[in-house]
Amino acid sequence: MIRGALLIALAALLWATTGIVAKFLFIGTDLQAITLGFLRLAVALPFFWLLMRREQARLEKANSGARVPGSSLRSLTPKTLLPLAALGLFQAFYQGSYLLAVDLTGAGIATLIALCLPPVLVAILAAPLLGEKPGLLTILSLIAAIAGTAMLVLSDMDTSGTLRLAGILMALLAAVVYTGFTLASRYSSAGTPVFTTAFICFFTAALILLPVVAISGGFEGLKSLGLKHWLMVGYIGVVPTCIGYVSFFSGMKTTPATLSSIIVTLEPLFVALLAWVFLEEILGPIGVTGALILTAAVIVASRYGSKAGAD
Repeated sequence: MIRGALLIALAALLWATTGIVAKFLFIGTDLQAITLGFLRLAVALPFFWLLMRREQARLEKANSGARVPGSSLRSLTPKTLLPLAALGLFQAFYQGSYLLAVDLTGAGIATLIALCLPPVLVAILAAPLLGEKPGLLTILSLIAAIAGTAMLVLSDMDTSGTLRLAGILMALLAAVVYTGFTLASRYSSAGTPVFTTAFICFFTAALILLPVVAISGGFEGLKSLGLKHWLMVGYIGVVPTCIGYVSFFSGMKTTPATLSSIIVTLEPLFVALLAWVFLEEILGPIGVTGALILTAAVIVASRYGSKAGAD
C-alpha cells in the first residue's frame, strides 16, 4: 500500500507542475490559454491511444482472446459512447477555464480554488443528485471551503495590489466544471476500461477546442514559440498528463479510495510551493491560512462526504 500511496503522491506532484510550466509559457510567449489546452490534449492523445490498445490486449488475454465489451472503440455502442463524449465536453471547458485562470492570476491561487472546491461541492451535490444525505461534517466542510477561498482572494488582493476578478472567476468556473466532470464520470465511465474512457474524453475535448482555437486566432501565438517553449508544451502533454495519469491509476490498484482522494489534495499545496519557489508567488499569512483551511475541508469532504449520515 505504501508503494501505491507514493505513486499517487508522485501523480499529484507531476500534475502540480502543469500550472507552473504554463505560467512560464504565458509570460514568455503570446500563447493563449485555450491554445495550450488544445496542444496539451493533442500531445497526450497518441500516448493514451497506445495505453488503450495495451489495455485492450491485456483484457483480451485475460479472457482467452475474447473481446471484452467496452474495451475497444468498435465495441462501444452509441448509448455508451455518448456519455463518455459528454465527459470530453466538461474536459474542454475545464482545460480552457483553468489555464486561463493561471494566466490571469497566479498558478498557486488558481489551482487551489479550481481543485480544492470540487471535492467539497461533489460531497454537497451528491445529496440531491445521488441521494446521499450530507452530514454535519460535510456541511461544515463546505462552509470552511468558502471561508478558505475568500481568504485566498483577500490574500491575492493584498499581494498583487488589485482584485484580479477575471482570474478568480475563471478559477471558480473551472471548479464548477470539474465538479460536473466528477459527478458525470460516476455515470459515464461505469464498465468502460480506464484508458478507453480517457482516450474518448480527451479526443472529444480536443475536437471541441480545435475550432474554438482556430476561430479565435489562437494558432497565431504559435509563431512566438521557440524550441524551449515547444519542449515545455511537450512536457505538459507527456509528463503531468500521461505519466501522471498512469502513476495515479497504478497507485489506485493498491490504495483505498478514501486515502487516494486525500493524497490527491497534495496537488494544490505542491503548486503553491512550486509557485513560491519558481514564480515568486507569495500567498501571505492570510492566504496560507486559507489554503490550510481549504485543504482541511477537502480532506473532511473526501473522508466523510460519501457516507450518508456518517457524521
